[in-house]
Amino acid sequence: MTDFTTTYSAFIPQMWSKKLNNMLEKNCVMLQCVNRNWEGEIQQQGDVVKIITPADVNVSTLTSDNISYSSLTPTSMDLEINQKKFFAFKIDDVAKAQTSSDIMEAHLINAKRAIEEVQDSYLLGLHTDVKASNIVGSEASPITLDKSTIYSEFVKLALALKNSNAVYSGVKPWVVINPNIEAYLLQSPEFISAHNVADETLREGSIGRIAGMDVLVSTNLTEVDDKYYVLAGTNDAITFASQLAKIESLRDKDSFSDLVRGLYLYGAKTVQPDALAKMIVSAS
Repeated sequence: MTDFTTTYSAFIPQMWSKKLNNMLEKNCVMLQCVNRNWEGEIQQQGDVVKIITPADVNVSTLTSDNISYSSLTPTSMDLEINQKKFFAFKIDDVAKAQTSSDIMEAHLINAKRAIEEVQDSYLLGLHTDVKASNIVGSEASPITLDKSTIYSEFVKLALALKNSNAVYSGVKPWVVINPNIEAYLLQSPEFISAHNVADETLREGSIGRIAGMDVLVSTNLTEVDDKYYVLAGTNDAITFASQLAKIESLRDKDSFSDLVRGLYLYGAKTVQPDALAKMIVSAS
């Protein structure tokens, strides 16, 4: 007689947690575009951490032997882990007896995709933090893109970042588009595909470069009121932290099934708004 309590050993919570954590570290579009500088502090201190941003330092001309000292006042802000997502499903006893560890990998991949969708949408929603001077187009007059104009519009987006002093030596800006905009971009002669970027390193998943920005594609950049909000920036702009808090299994008292559930916590903060820019694009 089959022991249903042990046959489905692939669903060991500790194994799930470790593998899913490793999967979530890779390939997610927006995780290529943020920094995780404060994640260690969050894991140690709980769900809120105070981020200290250093003050600007002024340089003056020396005209005498007297040197005046200015007072520096760093700014601080709180990064909250305020996004709490979960998944929960049943594993039937019959499925336990008939499956193998392959199904574990399949469920992990599906869990990863589901988490990435809500996570990417959340991070792309930070376009609301972009300052007015870094916006190309407007709510009233969104940009209409086609293969002949797309390059010049993306140059404006890259220029906004440069004029904000967000781009400096060693820092590579990025831009996130969706497949509809990608279709125009691939027809632009100025677009440099990933196969032709020479020896330079692109972000994981980047399809190439336009106007000096690594191009990433996300299906989570969706239409809002007949517009797309194309987000660009550098990794200095947004700080992100996450934690797969728990994966556990328990016996369902009302059926011959095991219950599997997981809790994923994350949060983000725009710490340098000058390092973000956006283009408001017509979806029609």
